[in-house]
Amino acid sequence: MTACAAPDLSGFTGFTGFAQTTSLVAFSAVATLTLLLCVMAGPDRDDLDEFYTGYGSLSALRNGLAIAGDYISAATVLGTSGVIALCGYDGVVLALSTALSLMLLMFLLAEPLRNAGRFTMGDALARRMPGRSVRITACAVTIASLLPLMLVQLAGTGQLMAFILGFSNESLKTGCVVGLGALMISYAVIGGMKGTALIQILKIVMLVGSGAVVAVLILRRFDWDPGALFGAAAQQSGAGPAFLHSGLEFAGHRGARLDMITSELTIVLGGACLPHITMRMYTASSARQVRRSLSWAVSIVALFVLVITVIGFGATALVGRGAIAAADPQGNTAYLLGSRAAFGADVSATETFLFTMVTTAIFLTLLASVAGMILACANSLAHDVFAARVQEMPARREMALARLSALAIGVPTILLATMVQKYSLQPLVTLSFCLGASALAPALVYGLFWRRYTRSGLMGTLLGGSLTVLLLMPGTNLVSGSPVSAFPHADFNWFPFTTTGIASIPAGFFFGWLGTVVSGRRKAEEQRRQYEAVEGWILAGAVRRGN
Repeated sequence: MTACAAPDLSGFTGFTGFAQTTSLVAFSAVATLTLLLCVMAGPDRDDLDEFYTGYGSLSALRNGLAIAGDYISAATVLGTSGVIALCGYDGVVLALSTALSLMLLMFLLAEPLRNAGRFTMGDALARRMPGRSVRITACAVTIASLLPLMLVQLAGTGQLMAFILGFSNESLKTGCVVGLGALMISYAVIGGMKGTALIQILKIVMLVGSGAVVAVLILRRFDWDPGALFGAAAQQSGAGPAFLHSGLEFAGHRGARLDMITSELTIVLGGACLPHITMRMYTASSARQVRRSLSWAVSIVALFVLVITVIGFGATALVGRGAIAAADPQGNTAYLLGSRAAFGADVSATETFLFTMVTTAIFLTLLASVAGMILACANSLAHDVFAARVQEMPARREMALARLSALAIGVPTILLATMVQKYSLQPLVTLSFCLGASALAPALVYGLFWRRYTRSGLMGTLLGGSLTVLLLMPGTNLVSGSPVSAFPHADFNWFPFTTTGIASIPAGFFFGWLGTVVSGRRKAEEQRRQYEAVEGWILAGAVRRGN
C-alpha cells in the first residue's frame, strides 16, 4: 500500500540526452496509439451494455489481462517494489498479499457479484434492497475509495514525466499533471469499458514483459542463483540477516506484529473489493468465463509478484539500500534503479531501448489505472445517482451523463493532484484500501450471502465502516509521528497503527449486524424471503423454479 508519491529521480538513473529523448518519443507514440485504440473500440451506438460492459465480447484471456491491468496499479509497481528493496521479507509478504486478494475475489465473490450486478457496485447491492438511498450511498463510497488512489497516480505521473523531460520547474510539473489527466479523462469518455480494457491489456503486456526482461538480467548478474541475490541484498541493506526475516518494516512501532497482520488483512480484503476491480466482473459473458478470466488474472499477477521481488532485491543488491532511501525515503525509485543497475556501467543502445520500455510501461500503468478508476466513478455517478431518478431514462441520455460524469470526477481530481503532489501520499493509498476492507467488503459479503441482511444493515455497513476509517486515519503512523509520514514535523499519532483495519474492519461488520438487528424481525424475515427468491440466481446464475 505504499504510495508512488513525488520521487526525485534526477541524477539516479544515469540516462540523459538520447535516453530521455527516446523515452519521450516512445511515450508520445504509446499515448497516441492508446487514444486511437479508444476511438476505434469505443461504443458506436447508443447502447448501455456496450458502453458499460462492452457486451462481454472479450475472451477469457483478454478479460483476464484487463482485470490484471486494473489490479496492478502504480502503487503496486513502484510502492511494493520499494518496500521489498527497503524491508526485504516484509515487502515480499506485502506483494503476496496483493496476489492473495485477487484469489479471494476469484473464489468467494466473483461469480455471485457478476450474477447479482449489471453495471456498477450499486446494482449488486440494490438487487435485494432497491432504492435511491442504497445507490447514492454506494456511489459515495465508490468515489471516496477511489479518489485517493487517483490522486496518488496523477501526482506520480507528473513527477515521472518531469524526470523524463529533464526539468524541475514546478509549473511544468503541474502542466504535466493537467495534460496527462486530460488524456486519462479522454480514455474514459471515448473508450468506455471496452476501450479502457484494451489499454489495460496493452499496459499489462508491456509491464510484465519489460519487467521480466529486467528480472532475467538481474538473475544473470548473480549467475542465476536466487540465494546469491538474496544474500547480496541482505549484505547491502545495512540490516544484515534481519533483511530476510519478518519485522523490519514495522520495527519501532508499538504492537509491530499485530500491525503487520492487520495491514496484510486490509490489503487482502480491500484490494479485492475496490469498485474499479469489481466492475470488470460484469464484462464476462457467463459465470464460467468469469472464473476463467480470474484464473488468467491471478496467474499474471503471481508472475508479476515474482518479477518485482527479483527487481526489488536486485535494486538493493546492486545499488544499496542507502542510495535507494536517499533517492526517495519510501523506496518508490527502487523499480527504476533496479532496472538501470541491471544493465551495468556501460549502457548500449539496446539497453537504452529496454530502459525506455520500462519507463514507458510505468507511464502506461499510471495512465491506464486512473482511466479505469475515473470510468468506475463516472459509471456509478451516472447510473446509480442520475439514471435512478428516472423510471426509464433513454440510453443516449444516460451515456451522455456518464461522459459528463467522467469530466465531473476527473477535473477536480486533476486540481487536487496538483495541490498534493509535494506531500507524502502514502496515507491516501492506505485510505483507499481501508475503505475497501471496512465498508465495501462487509457490504458485499453480507449482501451476497446473508439472507436476513436488511437495508438498515447495508447503510450501517457502508456509512459506519467509512466513518470509522475517516475518524481513525488521521491518528495513524502514516499521517504524523515519523520522518516519512505526511506531516513529519507534527505528532498526533494517537492510533499507533499503519492502517485502521484492526478497528474499522470489525466495525464495518458490526454496524451491518447492528443495523439488521435494529430493523426488527419482520424486516429481517421480509429480506430473507426476498433473498430466497433470487438466491439461485445470485449464487449459481440460475433462475429458481417453483414457489
